[in-house]
Amino acid sequence: MTDTIRQVDYFYMLMPHKAGEGAKILRTLSDAQVNLVAFSGFPAGRRAQLDFIPADAAEFKKAAKTNKWKVVGPKRCFLIQGDDRLGAMADMVGKLADAKINVTAIDAVCADGRYGALCWVARPDFRKAARILGAQ
Repeated sequence: MTDTIRQVDYFYMLMPHKAGEGAKILRTLSDAQVNLVAFSGFPAGRRAQLDFIPADAAEFKKAAKTNKWKVVGPKRCFLIQGDDRLGAMADMVGKLADAKINVTAIDAVCADGRYGALCWVARPDFRKAARILGAQ
Protein backbone atom coordinates (compact mmCIF):
# COMPACT_ATOMS: atom_id res chain seq x y z
CA MET A 1 0.00 0.00 0.00
CA THR A 2 1.30 3.49 -0.82
CA ASP A 3 1.55 6.40 1.55
CA THR A 4 -1.42 8.72 1.92
CA ILE A 5 -0.64 12.37 2.49
CA ARG A 6 -3.53 14.70 3.27
CA GLN A 7 -3.75 18.38 3.98
CA VAL A 8 -5.72 18.73 7.21
CA ASP A 9 -7.01 21.55 9.36
CA TYR A 10 -5.78 21.82 12.90
CA PHE A 11 -6.61 24.03 15.82
CA TYR A 12 -4.58 24.78 18.89
CA MET A 13 -5.03 26.24 22.31
CA LEU A 14 -2.74 27.22 25.15
CA MET A 15 -3.61 26.18 28.66
CA PRO A 16 -2.06 25.80 32.10
CA HIS A 17 0.66 23.14 32.12
CA LYS A 18 -0.66 21.11 35.02
CA ALA A 19 -1.98 17.63 35.61
CA GLY A 20 -5.51 16.96 34.38
CA GLU A 21 -6.00 19.99 32.13
CA GLY A 22 -5.56 18.07 28.87
CA ALA A 23 -7.69 15.20 30.13
CA LYS A 24 -10.50 17.63 30.93
CA ILE A 25 -10.44 19.01 27.37
CA LEU A 26 -10.31 15.55 25.78
CA ARG A 27 -13.18 14.29 27.93
CA THR A 28 -15.26 17.32 27.00
CA LEU A 29 -14.63 16.68 23.29
CA SER A 30 -15.51 13.01 23.71
CA ASP A 31 -18.73 13.90 25.53
CA ALA A 32 -19.57 16.28 22.65
CA GLN A 33 -19.01 13.42 20.16
CA VAL A 34 -16.06 15.22 18.53
CA ASN A 35 -13.81 12.67 16.84
CA LEU A 36 -10.13 13.56 16.63
CA VAL A 37 -8.02 12.22 13.78
CA ALA A 38 -4.92 13.26 15.72
CA PHE A 39 -3.93 15.10 18.88
CA SER A 40 -0.63 16.45 20.10
CA GLY A 41 0.31 18.22 23.31
CA PHE A 42 3.58 19.70 24.48
CA PRO A 43 5.01 22.35 26.81
CA ALA A 44 5.12 25.92 25.51
CA GLY A 45 7.01 28.02 28.02
CA ARG A 46 5.10 27.86 31.29
CA ARG A 47 1.96 26.72 29.49
CA ALA A 48 1.01 23.75 27.34
CA GLN A 49 -0.06 23.80 23.69
CA LEU A 50 -2.66 21.31 22.57
CA ASP A 51 -3.07 20.69 18.83
CA PHE A 52 -6.31 19.13 17.61
CA ILE A 53 -6.94 17.61 14.19
CA PRO A 54 -10.69 16.92 14.19
CA ALA A 55 -12.50 14.67 11.73
CA ASP A 56 -15.15 17.41 11.48
CA ALA A 57 -13.88 20.97 11.96
CA ALA A 58 -17.40 22.40 12.35
CA GLU A 59 -18.15 20.04 15.26
CA PHE A 60 -14.86 20.93 16.92
CA LYS A 61 -15.51 24.67 16.53
CA LYS A 62 -19.01 24.22 17.96
CA ALA A 63 -17.62 22.44 21.03
CA ALA A 64 -14.92 25.09 21.46
CA LYS A 65 -17.50 27.89 21.27
CA THR A 66 -19.86 26.12 23.69
CA ASN A 67 -17.01 25.74 26.20
CA LYS A 68 -15.65 29.27 25.59
CA TRP A 69 -12.18 27.99 24.72
CA LYS A 70 -9.69 30.39 23.15
CA VAL A 71 -8.80 28.34 20.07
CA VAL A 72 -6.52 29.41 17.23
CA GLY A 73 -7.22 28.10 13.75
CA PRO A 74 -7.95 26.54 11.50
CA LYS A 75 -4.37 26.22 10.36
CA ARG A 76 -2.95 23.58 8.02
CA CYS A 77 -0.60 20.65 8.40
CA PHE A 78 -0.05 17.30 6.72
CA LEU A 79 -1.32 13.94 7.93
CA ILE A 80 0.88 11.18 6.52
CA GLN A 81 -0.05 7.49 6.79
CA GLY A 82 1.33 4.31 5.30
CA ASP A 83 2.79 0.88 5.77
CA ASP A 84 5.77 1.02 8.11
CA ARG A 85 9.11 0.60 6.43
CA LEU A 86 12.70 1.52 7.05
CA GLY A 87 13.29 5.16 6.13
CA ALA A 88 9.65 6.17 5.67
CA MET A 89 10.10 9.49 7.45
CA ALA A 90 13.56 10.01 5.97
CA ASP A 91 11.96 9.86 2.51
CA MET A 92 9.32 12.47 3.42
CA VAL A 93 11.58 14.97 5.12
CA GLY A 94 14.24 14.38 2.47
CA LYS A 95 11.86 15.53 -0.27
CA LEU A 96 11.16 18.70 1.68
CA ALA A 97 14.84 19.30 2.43
CA ASP A 98 15.73 18.86 -1.23
CA ALA A 99 13.18 21.58 -2.03
CA LYS A 100 14.69 23.86 0.67
CA ILE A 101 11.53 23.63 2.79
CA ASN A 102 12.15 23.65 6.53
CA VAL A 103 10.03 21.33 8.65
CA THR A 104 8.66 23.32 11.59
CA ALA A 105 7.65 20.22 13.57
CA ILE A 106 6.90 16.56 13.03
CA ASP A 107 5.32 13.86 15.19
CA ALA A 108 5.47 10.26 13.98
CA VAL A 109 4.54 6.87 15.37
CA CYS A 110 4.17 3.32 14.12
CA ALA A 111 1.98 0.46 15.30
CA ASP A 112 0.98 -2.90 13.88
CA GLY A 113 2.96 -2.44 10.68
CA ARG A 114 1.55 1.02 9.90
CA TYR A 115 2.90 4.50 10.58
CA GLY A 116 1.38 7.91 10.86
CA ALA A 117 2.84 11.38 11.12
CA LEU A 118 1.84 14.99 11.45
CA CYS A 119 4.09 17.41 9.64
CA TRP A 120 4.07 21.19 9.93
CA VAL A 121 5.83 23.61 7.58
CA ALA A 122 5.76 27.40 7.49
CA ARG A 123 2.65 28.85 5.90
CA PRO A 124 4.49 30.40 2.93
CA ASP A 125 5.91 26.95 2.09
CA PHE A 126 2.68 24.99 2.51
CA ARG A 127 1.49 24.92 -1.13
CA LYS A 128 4.93 24.04 -2.44
CA ALA A 129 5.27 21.29 0.18
CA ALA A 130 1.83 19.92 -0.73
CA ARG A 131 2.85 19.72 -4.37
CA ILE A 132 6.20 18.08 -3.59
CA LEU A 133 4.63 15.52 -1.24
CA GLY A 134 1.70 14.83 -3.58
CA ALA A 135 -0.75 15.72 -0.83
CA GLN A 136 -4.46 15.40 -1.43
